[in-house]
Amino acid sequence: MERKNRGFASNLTSALAAPKEVTAPKPVPGRDMIASRTNRLAEMATGASVPKTQYQVDPAKCRMWAHHNRDYQALDFERCKDLIESIKAQGKQEVPAIVRRVQGDPDYEFEVICGARRHWSVTWLRENNYPSIRFLVEPREMTDEEAFRVSDLENRAREDLTDYERARDYLRALDTYYGGKQKDMAERLNVTPSWLSRYLDLARLPDELVAAFASPHDLRIKHVTQIKPLMKPQVKYEQVERRAREIADQMRAGRALAPADVIKQLSAAYKGPQKVRIAEKAGGRHETIMDSTGKPILTVHKPRRGEGVSLTLIPDGKGNRKEVLAAFERILAEYWPS
Repeated sequence: MERKNRGFASNLTSALAAPKEVTAPKPVPGRDMIASRTNRLAEMATGASVPKTQYQVDPAKCRMWAHHNRDYQALDFERCKDLIESIKAQGKQEVPAIVRRVQGDPDYEFEVICGARRHWSVTWLRENNYPSIRFLVEPREMTDEEAFRVSDLENRAREDLTDYERARDYLRALDTYYGGKQKDMAERLNVTPSWLSRYLDLARLPDELVAAFASPHDLRIKHVTQIKPLMKPQVKYEQVERRAREIADQMRAGRALAPADVIKQLSAAYKGPQKVRIAEKAGGRHETIMDSTGKPILTVHKPRRGEGVSLTLIPDGKGNRKEVLAAFERILAEYWPS
């Protein structure tokens, strides 16, 4: 009897604990769609949602914004290859470019605020067997300062936008939109002043130093902390600048260096041999001549007063002997012309 009672209680408990199977009502065709559309209209009416209109257009009817932060002329197939392959795989451009409408220009309908790579890639595809692919754009109304911030926010995390492109854009915007006030600009961009300062330092590097690199786009924020100390005092910077010009000449002759090697040679020119640093106190002209590998081979000292010129060979530099002779010939031609 006790066993039967335990069985009965167990069955009763199971019956009470087991949930009843509930069948969901079948959706009424069109009802969900209407409800969703009604909700969107309500959000738009209250300002909680802003409608976004997108167009598929011919990229030839779009021009780059004059202050676009990307160097459009530097774009090529290699820099856009990943995006081109993605558009080909999808059969279309997935993410719209942000544009503004153009007024008073019959050749263009829009100017591109964000989306230079997308514009270049779609243009390339249309010219290379994909004429049906069109440029997806999203027009917005915004001031130039708003356009700058929107462009910066979209591109800040993109690795394909170089530090140098971003730095030049920040330097231009500093005076154009913020009256040269770095603190105000940092607040508007929601970044720290020190973070912004490093980009501005990069953009302010002298053209002579930038020209020593195979491409300005090779310059990174990390390079600024290595290069900036080489710019003072002036007597030492002259050595750095001279070496930068020599590196640029070598590059035009087909001997480009990696960024790390360029900085290494500029630093060597800045330090120079000890004799040059001692002679600086006397004034006059001081020059350290390097060979093509950046090793010091010869110093030239011309006092502020007097006609004499002192030359010092630096055999410890282990420079190239032929280049030493060539440097001596140049100095001889300069100070003792035939």
